[in-house]
Amino acid sequence: MDKSMKACKLQLRIPIKQARLVPGLLLLNCFLLMWSPPLQAQSKPDLSEIEAIHALSDRDNTTALRQLQDYKEKIGASADPALRAEVLKTLIGILYDAGKIKEADAANTELLQLAKSRNDPELISMAQIGEAFQLLDQGKFALALVKLNEVQSSLRDSKNAEALMRLNIGFGAVQLAIGNFDKSLPYYLEALRLADQIPRRRAQAKMYRMESIARLYQSMHNPEKALEATDEALVLTARIDAPKVTASLQMTRGLALMDLARYDDAIDAYKKVLQIADDAGMPAMAATALSNISDYYLKVHKYSEAEQAARAALEKAKVINDPYGIAMGKANIGFALAGQKKFAQGIEYINEAKKFFMETGSKSDVESLLSEIGSMYEAADMYKEALIIVREQQKLSDELFRSDRARAVATLQEQFNAQQRQKQIELLARENQLKDAEIKNQQLQQVILILAALVTVMIGVVIFFLYQRVRKTNEQLREVNQQLEFHAVRDPLTGLYNRRSFVELMKNRAVLPGGERREDVLENPDSLILMDLDHFKNINDGYGHAAGDAVLMEVARRLRKTVRDSDMVLRWGGEEFLIYSPRTNPAQLKNLVDRVLRGIGEEPIKVEGAEIHATLTAGFISLPFSGVPELMCNWEKALQIADMALYLGKVNGRNRAYGVSRLLIPYEEALPVLDHDLSAAIKAGMVELAEVHGPVKAAEEPVTLSDAQGDLVSEMK
Repeated sequence: MDKSMKACKLQLRIPIKQARLVPGLLLLNCFLLMWSPPLQAQSKPDLSEIEAIHALSDRDNTTALRQLQDYKEKIGASADPALRAEVLKTLIGILYDAGKIKEADAANTELLQLAKSRNDPELISMAQIGEAFQLLDQGKFALALVKLNEVQSSLRDSKNAEALMRLNIGFGAVQLAIGNFDKSLPYYLEALRLADQIPRRRAQAKMYRMESIARLYQSMHNPEKALEATDEALVLTARIDAPKVTASLQMTRGLALMDLARYDDAIDAYKKVLQIADDAGMPAMAATALSNISDYYLKVHKYSEAEQAARAALEKAKVINDPYGIAMGKANIGFALAGQKKFAQGIEYINEAKKFFMETGSKSDVESLLSEIGSMYEAADMYKEALIIVREQQKLSDELFRSDRARAVATLQEQFNAQQRQKQIELLARENQLKDAEIKNQQLQQVILILAALVTVMIGVVIFFLYQRVRKTNEQLREVNQQLEFHAVRDPLTGLYNRRSFVELMKNRAVLPGGERREDVLENPDSLILMDLDHFKNINDGYGHAAGDAVLMEVARRLRKTVRDSDMVLRWGGEEFLIYSPRTNPAQLKNLVDRVLRGIGEEPIKVEGAEIHATLTAGFISLPFSGVPELMCNWEKALQIADMALYLGKVNGRNRAYGVSRLLIPYEEALPVLDHDLSAAIKAGMVELAEVHGPVKAAEEPVTLSDAQGDLVSEMK
């Protein structure tokens, strides 16, 4: 199954599939292991035994957990509160590494109760940061941000390096989860700086911080920087005996190596992780390593080895009772069996995983799983099954888009509110500073009248520099706002408009009331052209992701060059693009589609000395469509029909476009069929199709829709 996880679903446990984002468990574990704030002056218990157990957990987590639980039972609830706090903080991290998530969360709750009973603000803040990570695990990013902002207010005057380090990591994790990578990095860098100031376990803290930065680079599709960060951190492991930290770094290193297509080095890294995890008693990390090993074998098409590793990962997940890991293990087993041509057995495992994700409401995981199943069927030339999966995935993708949009709006609103509160606090602080300065100036004027002129000059200089600073700050704020406005409507890679901007445009688009007709609208309707790059996965696999990104940027440039200034070109998602052409004469639409296909396919794209031949498959339609009122066939339904036409082009040979020109029967009879099955509508003679072929070699003859119509319709049905 696809290894990447969406930014909106950050797991607090280490997932059985490796994550592009930093898993919440790894974050919370790393922070709790490093966290040891100074004790109150009046309470100085003997911590030597706890520190010895903590050091042991770096090598043998199982033994360390048993010893710490025995020690906690021995000291009892009547022990010194400061000693109990240290025991709980250490216990939380060790429990997470042992895969005992619920017990770790319960220990954090016990810590919060202890902190409140002691009325210790910094200890309360520490436990509340733990609660924020629990909210992050549940996908409640806005609530996690609220919790962290509350903690920030409590720690505003704190000098506690450990608390501030964890707070910065928390903000960095939230920004990473919602995809604000540029905002996440400064928080992680600040956490790395603070790691040098903590009193104990400083080297381990620095290595975990550097791993967080490496995983951020992974999320930003920059494996080179991720590898550089992990290698730099691994140099520090020679100074301490901490296999647990080494294993975590090697896991991240393996992810970067896989993205760089250095598969042999990646499998070596994963095997090192597995060995360390087994020796140290960390079943969750061992399960992750086995799952990654299975992914490696699937990548290199060694399906028997992939099945063996996936089954081992499944057993590990069952031991720690991780239902998410169990489902992912079954999915990997299914794909490995399918690779061995055992489709009947494989699909049983895959359906079990699919059932779990659907029952738990993990729609993003279901959508990712459906994508992999569709690719599996397509690779096996099982186009009928692939079409069914594509339709199911399309329906789920629409639901995810609506829910993701609502969640993103809520998160952004909370971010805005938090920023407004922060600005108000800063404004009050500045006002207090100005009032203090005025009082001091009055005192100085009364005491030293002779220096009044000099003081006046000095005040003028200060005001001048303050003015320069305020002006510079305003300029920076204006630039940041412009960047935010640009990224809200633009795709960061290609610079094209994004899906959100198109949806907002359609919301404000004027739609004629039912029954009303205007000749200019009917004669020059709007047009939608949905396009997909052919064989884009082969480009990524053959030339690397950097080359794939270069191809996407060049395709975007050619599309902008081909269309009118009034047309809107956007990146619909992945390798999909969309052209929205308002007021287009239907007779000219085929010419526009022909220019688009030729503009992309006639000339190869040169990337680092290589020539990559890219072509498009497209589906197009007018809006309003064939005189149908938009209340009956709005832009979403029209785009769905264009998508079916695009898929028709994919199945029929690619490098072509099919357009649904007009209805041949009343729309009341045609739409119920056309909404869900274009092939059935074609077979029943309900619609008229337009066909445009992309550029081909002189010796080749394009296959027309009429030549393949009968076979294609029967196959799709």
